[in-house]
Amino acid sequence: MKTVDVLVIGGGVNGAGIARDLAGRGLSVMLCEKDDLASATSSASTKLIHGGLRYLEHKEFRLVREALIEREVLLRSAPHIIRPLTFVLPHHKKLRPWWLIRIGLFIYDHLGGKKTLPDSKGLSFAGTKFGQPLKPSFKRGFSYADCWVDDARLVVLNALDAYEKGAQVLTRTECAALEPHPKEAGWVATLQDHITEGKAKVHAQIVVNAAGPWVNKVLGLVGEGTEKYKVRWVKGSHIIVPRIYQGDQAYILQNEDKRVVFAIPYENKYTLIGTTDLEYTGDLDEVRIGMEEVEYLCGVVNQYFRHQVKPEDVEWTYSGVRPLLDDGGENAAAVTRDYTLDAEEYQGARILNIYGGKITTFRKLSEHVGDRVVEMLGRGRGAWTEAAPLPGAEGSAANFETFLKTLWREYSWIPEALAYRYARAYGSRARGFLRGFKRLADLGEHLGNNVYEVEIAYLVNTEWALTMDDLLWRRSKLGLHVSGETEKNIKRVLKKILTKKDTTP
Repeated sequence: MKTVDVLVIGGGVNGAGIARDLAGRGLSVMLCEKDDLASATSSASTKLIHGGLRYLEHKEFRLVREALIEREVLLRSAPHIIRPLTFVLPHHKKLRPWWLIRIGLFIYDHLGGKKTLPDSKGLSFAGTKFGQPLKPSFKRGFSYADCWVDDARLVVLNALDAYEKGAQVLTRTECAALEPHPKEAGWVATLQDHITEGKAKVHAQIVVNAAGPWVNKVLGLVGEGTEKYKVRWVKGSHIIVPRIYQGDQAYILQNEDKRVVFAIPYENKYTLIGTTDLEYTGDLDEVRIGMEEVEYLCGVVNQYFRHQVKPEDVEWTYSGVRPLLDDGGENAAAVTRDYTLDAEEYQGARILNIYGGKITTFRKLSEHVGDRVVEMLGRGRGAWTEAAPLPGAEGSAANFETFLKTLWREYSWIPEALAYRYARAYGSRARGFLRGFKRLADLGEHLGNNVYEVEIAYLVNTEWALTMDDLLWRRSKLGLHVSGETEKNIKRVLKKILTKKDTTP
């Protein structure tokens, strides 16, 4: 039976971040995820690294401050998948007063301390690119800065860094049982491989339960009645429609229910609209958008934009369940996005449970977990991730624009759009699968729509991709862009690569 210092359960952003943090402290780490990395909540966000402007209304000052500080840290750590984004907030006269928003933005500008992003500004929309898409009744508003992130790739890069620092990363592997070790400190965990259906046992000194919406299900493996906190499931859904305005700016739209909805440029040709906040009580493996959510999002957007959006315009949707710490409030939108770490001991075996959290604060959460684990074990190095780049942002790739020009110069035979996509998705790691190549034919079979065999092989062999959904919707968003014929070609090549991988000694 294999022994590790820490078993991390859950391959979302918190689990991957925790595994990375712990592995970098010199501890032996195993991460298990029952599906794919980022297959649930962590790939269903609004794709924002932000302080959470609206959380100021709920007096979440500590959370907003931590998130604003982390926004700067994360922007430095992965500029290929995280980039600044300008947000425009049209002033709706019947909702929050101008002075209240101005005060809120002033606090937002200064709460996080030193920053690289610009301060907020008041705007007059007349004759401007920011005002052009809006209905004429919206005459003024505000602009401020936050960041956009490729959320699923953020998870993968954390898992990859954990792996390169010695962690085992097991996808499609579920923790089926947890029992205190009969003779030694720690746990005996039974892990079930959902590909082979085989089972293996591992002895872990400490278990970190980062299962997100399934956090209390994992605790149920320990025994009945062990759940200390109640988790509130809040479903957030998004719709993707053909682009409804020109420009790189995003919009934050107030609604009469006191919520806000974002409209964000997405994948060049689209606009991402979201999110909803609905109580959820269904199957966590079958989370889907409802028609009332589609109509709600269309309705909010249509209050503001000249271009009207109809449900039939929707080309893709995604939904996820946020596992929020239940504070007993009635309004799902007002439930805290803060996190709680709960350390428990059962018959001498220690488990650290993660409740709540948001994608922006995952690194800080992971650091807090790392500090707790080191304290519990009595060994391990100190915190290290604040100044550490994620894979793809090492060295010269710390400046994305400079790196893009360098990559294009090194591989000038690659179509410009493809070079940009490689740089954005993989950063400096693109050099790993391009090294030694001198022409397009070296990239292997062209599968259509600027997708080549070498990229699919990289994603399978390096980033744990096993299915078409892994490739088209999590490791990339190629599913929005490629033809049916290209999909067939990718599926065929994926099968070939997986067969070769399974038979390689």
